[in-house]
Amino acid sequence: MGTNKILIIQTAFLGDVILATPLIESLSSTFPSAQIDFLLKKGNEALLDEHPKLRRVLIFDKANKRKSLLNLTQEIREEKYDLVLNLHRFASSGLITIFSGASETRGFSKNPFSFLFSKCFKHSVNNGQHEVDRNLSLITDLVEKPQRRPQLYPSQADLDFVTQWKNETYYCLAPASVWFTKQAPPAVWQYVMEKFDEEGVRFYLLGGPNDYELCESIKLISQRNNVHNLAGKLSLMQSAALMKDAKRNFVNDSGPLHIASAGNAPVSAFFCSTIPEFGFGPLSDDSSVIEVKNLACRPCGLHGHTACPKGHFHCGNGLIEAMNR
Repeated sequence: MGTNKILIIQTAFLGDVILATPLIESLSSTFPSAQIDFLLKKGNEALLDEHPKLRRVLIFDKANKRKSLLNLTQEIREEKYDLVLNLHRFASSGLITIFSGASETRGFSKNPFSFLFSKCFKHSVNNGQHEVDRNLSLITDLVEKPQRRPQLYPSQADLDFVTQWKNETYYCLAPASVWFTKQAPPAVWQYVMEKFDEEGVRFYLLGGPNDYELCESIKLISQRNNVHNLAGKLSLMQSAALMKDAKRNFVNDSGPLHIASAGNAPVSAFFCSTIPEFGFGPLSDDSSVIEVKNLACRPCGLHGHTACPKGHFHCGNGLIEAMNR
């Protein structure tokens, strides 16, 4: 099989894109002359725009799904890829894959069009395997020594921009999540700041523009002048640059967790309604998981919920006690 031109497809969430980057590193190391492209959904392109091992980043605009799907399929067919690797498990990416015209197509059997792929692979969230390893299973016969840790490449401009917030000791806290039941309660973030407060320390609250109000409320409740709300003020890659040198990062089971892993940054991850055994835990050398164990109702699903199905949210409200065990 030729490997001169490779396309990787992952059009899911931000964290899923980050957990796909070990394929870029592994394939680039094994096939240094190969041209590697990556297809992701609109809004995530900043993660890979500066990636030195990618030739192109293609964008799937899900807001204009039909038009984007048609345009992308035509564009991808014209590229004549040798290999298409589809990490996404839903129909739209399956259609792109089977109509790509690639010499070989690979993906997971959960994709509804996987029966038309050249090769398909199992994907299970119930065996404790990390998502990175599930992704790498698609290329185990091609790469002898794959790289497991995700990798992002903040630009020099990103690195320079965040120096204004760096001092000898600072912590980054990312309190938001798309799902309520994956989000540690405000009291947990207050406890983190109380526990690690000392002279000269700064706490930076990180998130997107939509997370500003949550971060501001946490800042105001803290009544500390060393707490700074940077939600919406930093790009994804600027956040990655700031997190990399933090004394520690505190995150939920969400995108910032994987940004920390990609920078091998010290990280502690709060897992509320979900569990790390699903395969989305931290991969930094210095990492820990904080969770309330032995709850009969946990996990209550692979993804989060807008409210606790049981009404008590013990998996979130018990995190402070879990930190002290």
